[in-house]
Amino acid sequence: MKKIHAGLAALLFSACAIAQKSPVATKYAKLISVDDAKRHLNILASDAFEGRETGKPGAMMAANYIAAEFKRLGLQAPANGSYFQDVPLIEASFEVKTLTINGTSYAYKKDFYASSNAVIAGDHNFAAKEIVFLGHKVGGDVAAELGNTDITGKAIFLVNDGETPSNVTNRIAFLQTKKPLFIISTSAAVADNISKGRVGRGGATLVIQTKTPLAPVFSITADVANQLLINSGETFETFKASGDDKGMQANQVIKADVAAVITTTTKPAGRAVEVLGYMPGTDLKDQVLVFSAHYDHIGLTKSGTDKVNNGADDDGSGTTGILEIARAFAQAKKEGHGPRRSILFLGNVGEEKGLLGSEYYTDHPVFPLKNTITDLNIDMIGRVGSDYIGKADSSNYVYAIGSGMLSVELRSISEATNKKYTNLILDYTYDNTTDKNRYYYRSDHYNFAKHGVPIIFYFNGVHADYHKPTDEVSKINFPLLVKRAQLVFYTGWELANRDKKPQVDVF
Repeated sequence: MKKIHAGLAALLFSACAIAQKSPVATKYAKLISVDDAKRHLNILASDAFEGRETGKPGAMMAANYIAAEFKRLGLQAPANGSYFQDVPLIEASFEVKTLTINGTSYAYKKDFYASSNAVIAGDHNFAAKEIVFLGHKVGGDVAAELGNTDITGKAIFLVNDGETPSNVTNRIAFLQTKKPLFIISTSAAVADNISKGRVGRGGATLVIQTKTPLAPVFSITADVANQLLINSGETFETFKASGDDKGMQANQVIKADVAAVITTTTKPAGRAVEVLGYMPGTDLKDQVLVFSAHYDHIGLTKSGTDKVNNGADDDGSGTTGILEIARAFAQAKKEGHGPRRSILFLGNVGEEKGLLGSEYYTDHPVFPLKNTITDLNIDMIGRVGSDYIGKADSSNYVYAIGSGMLSVELRSISEATNKKYTNLILDYTYDNTTDKNRYYYRSDHYNFAKHGVPIIFYFNGVHADYHKPTDEVSKINFPLLVKRAQLVFYTGWELANRDKKPQVDVF
């Protein structure tokens, strides 16, 4: 007989280890009920909470409700004796006062647009006499292309023609981690975005006050790129055509005089908190399993008869899910069946503002991330997504995203648990990093994943009421919400009680 590969052996063991149903787990999963889910969601998604916008009173009302439920269930308050971890947010807005390239001045939202997350008020000056051009092949591995090139404190020039918007975003985000001075990016899409007004929301945005500012990004049109290249004797078109037979230009230094001034204004934001409920484990209590869901939504709309974006599905359904899962675990512990590993039930704030709460928690974890075995994140589990409407299996599926990104074993556990208990269709349509919707990057699990913590993101897909006042409780499919929440419970039960934590394969 041939030797079995160690990784395959681990998967086979994982599947075999959970082949039999646990009557104890089944007993407590039944506590996740339609009636109780309705009770929570009718409160969280009521008009009284005014759409739960981060920094507004409605979000704090939701936070207080969740904390009260955690206390009622007997969960511990782990943030220095509080259920709240304060997230220091400010409102920041920026204006590009000037941008000159080789002596020519350019106009914001006409010749270029920009992004900045500066958190210090005042003028921020950027100037360079040399620009480092970084070659790139469409769809290429950005980290491999950069290699050992040091771009710290340097001005960077990128050409992104032919690249997908998500890949452009990912490329820039990766390069920002290398601490360049600023980034100039161009592609044919820039002029199109300007002409169609797709150049950012404008106005003040919420920013973590303690966050280190990232390099600003100036997205310029081809005409502006011509001016950037003028000292090299190239036009933008000839420059692009100078690549090798694989369509990639070599890294090079371009002589160019670039100067910009960005003015940032800041003001205090309303209170924002992560809500934490903690259940200590038994013999493996130093290891922590996280259940997460964001309780914030987008608040009030300025027009229409119904001005409250109640967010019943997004993400009242996920918040309801973790409250129900917490109830099931709490009753199990009360009856002598507490988990071996510790559990953190985490209500995230600021997801709609850019995953801010989970970013702050993972940068300032109450429990070390090295001891955090998995994050099971629930974001929208109460509806049938657009792609499933009218299908025979519309009430028996969930999109499962990220389960195998960092741990093949975690996906095996997820699939075996589902097969044993709930038999939902685990749809992997969006389970990749190149998905044009970028769902893997768009909910709070991602802040755990980027630190190497394995995750599963449970999601029903978007629908016609997504981010609209019509996302109401009356449209929630509660039996489907319950079944999906039970799947998350069962998966968490297995993870909290098995002998070994999921092996991390890729990070």
